[in-house]
Amino acid sequence: MTGSRSHERYLRQAQFDRIGESGQRRIEAARVAVLGCGALGTVAADQLARAGVGTLRLIDRDLVEWSNLQRQSLYTEADAQAGAAKVEAATTHLRKINSSINIEEHVVDITPTNITRQLEDVDIVIDATDNFAARLLLNDWSLKTETPWVHGGCIGATGQVRLFTAVAPCLRCLLPHPPAPGESATCDTAGVIAPATHLIASLQVCEAIKWISGNRSNVRSEILSVDLWDNHFRSIGLPATPSCPACVHHRYDFLDAGTNATTAESLCGRDAVQLAGSGQSVDLQRMSHAWQSLGAVKTSRFFVRLSLPDEQTVTLFRDGRAVISGVRDIPHARSLFDRYVGS
Repeated sequence: MTGSRSHERYLRQAQFDRIGESGQRRIEAARVAVLGCGALGTVAADQLARAGVGTLRLIDRDLVEWSNLQRQSLYTEADAQAGAAKVEAATTHLRKINSSINIEEHVVDITPTNITRQLEDVDIVIDATDNFAARLLLNDWSLKTETPWVHGGCIGATGQVRLFTAVAPCLRCLLPHPPAPGESATCDTAGVIAPATHLIASLQVCEAIKWISGNRSNVRSEILSVDLWDNHFRSIGLPATPSCPACVHHRYDFLDAGTNATTAESLCGRDAVQLAGSGQSVDLQRMSHAWQSLGAVKTSRFFVRLSLPDEQTVTLFRDGRAVISGVRDIPHARSLFDRYVGS
């Protein structure tokens, strides 16, 4: 893109005096990771791309489904029909929105063993994850690497936002441990409306833009909690907890979990089980060829999927991770993995 077009593209943003030309240059030099390409992540990625963030790193483990289309605004029916990897579909659409920025595609599941590699060299991370364990892992990584991140969460018509600056207080001051299974609602159990996800993601992006444009004194120090249905907006103070293992005692329990991390999990709201990969690269074309006589096979740049006659599917990703659909229990999923993929 020519200099004149670039100037015109971001003109209205740079005319906002809190950003200005210098702030816009900082935005264009920034490296931002969006961790999760669901409801929050697609809105955040869209706005960051339009704002001109120099490098946008998209990280997600999942595929586009029909139930995503109600709120995950980058995806189309064609993406759901194809069962495309969310990162791949999002990148395709974002490159049509802004061809001048660098977009990095990471189709992986973030774990204690790969988070440092996946988030290397970014200036800030947008939390668009869907579970507390991932957020507490991100919190540990943030403190250890001194990299800020913007928390966002949304259920029903409610949500909350706060930028954590890699110093006390941290998320673990608020949430010492992940809730036990069934203790907290999820989008699959309580539902969610698109206006709430779009608002929360927009607030996250605003905090991130403040930070990367050099307006760090304007970053919110309190948690902003919103309830769009009952019309409540609250600012909640978050003092540092003197006994916090993470930001006070520098103990990073979730980051240091290493190989003890969960290697299999049932995916909430779906008849599917995810099996963690070995981290070794899979030859997708070779696997596709091996599966040809077993059922319908679909291959993309990021995964190969075998559809079996009994409505079960095996989706194998390049990093060795697999999602077994049409099953509810982990032993059954492992059996199918061993049968069709092997060790």
